Amino acid sequence: MKKILLIGLLGIALFGYLAKNVQTTQIVQNVFAAGASNSASASNSALQNAIDNQQSNVQVAGAGEVIKVLGDDLKGSRHQRFIVKIASGGTLLVAHNIDLAPRINGLNVGDTVEFYGVYEFNNKGGVIHWTHHDPRGQHIGGWLKHNGSTYQ
Repeated sequence: MKKILLIGLLGIALFGYLAKNVQTTQIVQNVFAAGASNSASASNSALQNAIDNQQSNVQVAGAGEVIKVLGDDLKGSRHQRFIVKIASGGTLLVAHNIDLAPRINGLNVGDTVEFYGVYEFNNKGGVIHWTHHDPRGQHIGGWLKHNGSTYQ
């Protein structure tokens, strides 16, 4: 009888332990998800703040839908250029240095591109550049993400 009682108590304790760890895991996952969401939110609001206040030289992250693919800028360093529409409805020119980072091949209108780079204000909405690593290591590295690949 004592053996059955002991096994029952151990079973209840094990069940309680596992249930608590499942709850803890869910809580930790929720906290990390909220943190990632808040971080993305903060980045998007940093971008929107820079746009609203006509600021330049601001490190930002965001995403947009490609609405136009432009020809490469071949003056000086070569840049792949395209225009994205962001969630607020505004548009940004992305100028991606293809002398320092790989080109996004197969970029099409309607594609989504995430970006991390420097925002520069202009009267057409602004430009995102520095979407690549800095070979000198003196500037924060940027990137573009498209269809699961990162270009930096």
